[in-house]
Amino acid sequence: ATRITSRIRTTLNVELPLRALFETPTVAQLAGHISKADTARATLIGVERPAEIPLSFAQRRLWFLNRLEGAEASTYNLPIALRLTGTLDRTALEAALRDVVERHESLRTTYPESADGTPYQKVFGVDESWSGLEVLDAAEEEVEILVGDMAGRGFDLIAEAPVRTCLLAVDVTSHVLVVVLHHIAGDGWSMAPLARDIATAYEARAEGRVPDWEPLPVQYADYTLWQQTMLGHESDPDSALTRQITYWTRTLASLPEQLELPWDRPRPANSSYRGDLVSFEWDAELHAGIVTLARQSGASVFMVLQAGLATLLSRLGAGTDIPIGSPIAGRTDEALDDVVGFFVNTLVLRTDLSGDPTFRELIERVRETDLAAYANQDVPFERLVEVLNPARSMSRHPLFQVSLVLQNNPQAEMTLPGLTLAGQSTRSQAAKFDLSLGIRESVSADGSPVGLTGVFEFATDLFDRSTVDLFVVYLRRLLVG
Repeated sequence: ATRITSRIRTTLNVELPLRALFETPTVAQLAGHISKADTARATLIGVERPAEIPLSFAQRRLWFLNRLEGAEASTYNLPIALRLTGTLDRTALEAALRDVVERHESLRTTYPESADGTPYQKVFGVDESWSGLEVLDAAEEEVEILVGDMAGRGFDLIAEAPVRTCLLAVDVTSHVLVVVLHHIAGDGWSMAPLARDIATAYEARAEGRVPDWEPLPVQYADYTLWQQTMLGHESDPDSALTRQITYWTRTLASLPEQLELPWDRPRPANSSYRGDLVSFEWDAELHAGIVTLARQSGASVFMVLQAGLATLLSRLGAGTDIPIGSPIAGRTDEALDDVVGFFVNTLVLRTDLSGDPTFRELIERVRETDLAAYANQDVPFERLVEVLNPARSMSRHPLFQVSLVLQNNPQAEMTLPGLTLAGQSTRSQAAKFDLSLGIRESVSADGSPVGLTGVFEFATDLFDRSTVDLFVVYLRRLLVG
């Protein structure tokens, strides 16, 4: 929906709210909205930069956490590992990775402090920031350990570029490529353009030429400056930032400090961020039922899943006021589609289960809550925490402790000539939240539901695996019913 409104903005120069797509889902109905819509906001373009480029709102919190937790912390690492089977041109691969780092400024940016302690973006040339592709010989039994070690190694964001690469050479025809980004330089959406650019550059370098891709229309630093201009200042009562902060202040008033769940252990004074995963698969029949219910309710699959998760948490003892955190892509301008960077924002979706609603009534409540949240999605979560100023604790995440993610961003796909690619496990041992439910849809060529795959990530400070196994069983039972 965000991509459609971005395309409408670019093509027709009008600003269309996401709600319009839910309330008028046909082209004919949508045309009526467009004819009455406001003129589009300022276009995102490359601009002249100041000597010290500020961090985006989202980057500020990650920078602060990096300084607080220390450079050895890997909580916000994004690791990718690919098994490459076949004839690999190592020289071409290293050149391709260098090309990609040169293409995306976010991969060659550090975040030092100015004289007054304010962090800023310092963009380097590729020769200054790119340390090359590390190559290690590895026995097959060492691969998983080495990948885990690399995925778990933190970044010093003040002095170190937020990406590192390594090639594990198992034998002549078997290699494992590991790419680790810090979240400050990338997000889930970034994985698709990153993979595509690596593939394009590798194919070109293997053929002895440079990549012939189109230059990116903007870089992350341009987005940062545009974001500040677009949102305006809180001192201006008519600014977008002020209006949206007013909405969130009202919507999240008297939010529960934390959800009371059936923990296996008391919450420690300081979270260790250690985590584990429970994976599951749901069949096509359940998937189709969720899709049908969403369509009948004028809602999305995400909204049905949110209603299910909120119901589960409530029945586990969390009450009837359930805040659930969820990421939103944040790429509200078409110019950002192919840029590697940290655009994702986090929304706090407050789910009201008071009054014993039916499940369909709950979906209607969730729909209204979410559409209003999407209309106010530009306020950075980090700023919201500062404004609401909840009771701070090193033992829990502020404003919410349970998150929900529906992975429907473009899949990262990469094809390299002469090679067969397969994913290599980079199993995370970190948990940012008490519980985090991630689900991905699979569909057939004609769009029919094929099934859902999911992961329940949990904090081992609080939960045993057996407990979370039961949560999955209960959630499925709720959705089937």
